[in-house]
Amino acid sequence: MHLVCAQCGAVNRVPEERLGDGPVCAKCKTELAPAHPVALNDARFFDYIAKTEQPVLVDFWAEWCGPCHAMAPHFQAAAAALPGVRFAKVETDSNPQASVKNRIRSIPTLVLYRGGAEIARRSGAMPAAELQRWVQGALSAG
Repeated sequence: MHLVCAQCGAVNRVPEERLGDGPVCAKCKTELAPAHPVALNDARFFDYIAKTEQPVLVDFWAEWCGPCHAMAPHFQAAAAALPGVRFAKVETDSNPQASVKNRIRSIPTLVLYRGGAEIARRSGAMPAAELQRWVQGALSAG
C-alpha cells in the first residue's frame, strides 16, 4: 500500500499488515499513519490525495470559524476510531488553491476521497459518532 508523507511528500510503500505498527516515512521519519489528523497545505494536498491508497477524509476549515473549532475534537476522535482512513485538515484561508479547486463554499466542509477522486461531501459540524457513520456509509456505498 502506498502512503504519502504529509510532511515531505514522499510516497512510501507499506505492507497493509504493517499499518498498525506505526510506519514512518523513509525520507523524513514522520509517522505515516497517525491516529490523528495531519495538516495539509497547497503544496502537498493534491499529491497526498492522489497517491495515498487509503481513503482520505479532509476537513476544510478556517481559524476564524467557531463551528470548525467546535468540531475539531470530534474530527480528532473519529480519526482515532477509523484507522483505515487517513484524516487531514486544510486551513482554507492559508491554502486557497486546495479550497478553490475543491469548490469549498462553506466551512466546515468534509470531503472524502478514494483513489484521488471525491466520493462524498458534507458541510457543517457533526459529532464524532455521526461523522464515523457517515464515513463508513460512504465507503460501503462507493
